[in-house]
Amino acid sequence: MKACLRGCLRDSLLRIELQNDLRQAESRTNTHMENKEPENNAPENSPPEPAATPPPAAVEPKVTSTPESGLSNTDKNWGMLCHISSLAGMLVGGFGTWIGPLVIWLLKKDEIAFVDDQGKESLNFQITCFIAGLIGALTVIIGVGLIILLAVAILWLVFTIIASVKASEGIAYRYPFAIRLIK
Repeated sequence: MKACLRGCLRDSLLRIELQNDLRQAESRTNTHMENKEPENNAPENSPPEPAATPPPAAVEPKVTSTPESGLSNTDKNWGMLCHISSLAGMLVGGFGTWIGPLVIWLLKKDEIAFVDDQGKESLNFQITCFIAGLIGALTVIIGVGLIILLAVAILWLVFTIIASVKASEGIAYRYPFAIRLIK
């Protein structure tokens, strides 16, 4: 199953990288075409054209990394996937929310420092939420468990989405509460 997940994640990330590369190539082509001078098809007997206005300033090509974070778009996408992949764990009944971050972290932790950091952060949060969910499930008998389960579910969803957005911006996100088991 790990190999299947690894293959699926690798394929989807390669597709994302290819799409980003195509967009960048298209923007470079468009920039090049805008800066190209038009051919002069005027007949020889036509009056001279008035002084030409200076060409527009060259448009800078799309930058693949932001100066404030120094991360490429690919690094940011992998960091975002560390967080957002936990949402796929809900398909396994809520107990697999740690599988996606674990797989991505294991695949890319040695290649990308941002993924190493965000993968550990996401795993620690997912494990913390799993433990809190178990406590809630065990305390359902005395009635307080349902409140705990509902609170954990809402906080898990909100903080996972916030972390995904921040990581996609290249910001190293820290969850407000997480047991730091993986350091």
